[in-house]
Amino acid sequence: MSGELPRPAGSGDAAAFWESLRAGVLRLQRCGDCLALRHPPRPVCPRCSSRAIEWSTASGRGEIWSFTIIHPPVLPAFTSITPYNAVVVRLEEGPFLVSNLIDIGTVAVGAAVELVLERIDDDLTLPRFRPARTD
Repeated sequence: MSGELPRPAGSGDAAAFWESLRAGVLRLQRCGDCLALRHPPRPVCPRCSSRAIEWSTASGRGEIWSFTIIHPPVLPAFTSITPYNAVVVRLEEGPFLVSNLIDIGTVAVGAAVELVLERIDDDLTLPRFRPARTD
């Protein structure tokens, strides 16, 4: 593998999620019957087993529930970016999203964060987070 980072598949059940990020919006899958939000996208509601799917715009605000800092050894594609962080964010709407924190400062469980959409190229926009602004 060269130094290029792996890319999310962006197809199947997750295609609409990645398309919404490219359009500048965070959307979460929602059950068309019980209205439960879920992430990652999947074909069946884990709450009621319905196959009815809708998409709901999310605020992009949440809080850090967990984090780690990744150091070598890592897969070869990640060597050039270590150390890097991974955060588990619980969105205001309830579902969790695993991502990275930019503008790090201090990383802490319980810290308020907000979404930053990072356009990598025409085909890929990544959901990242930064500490929430207090203004």
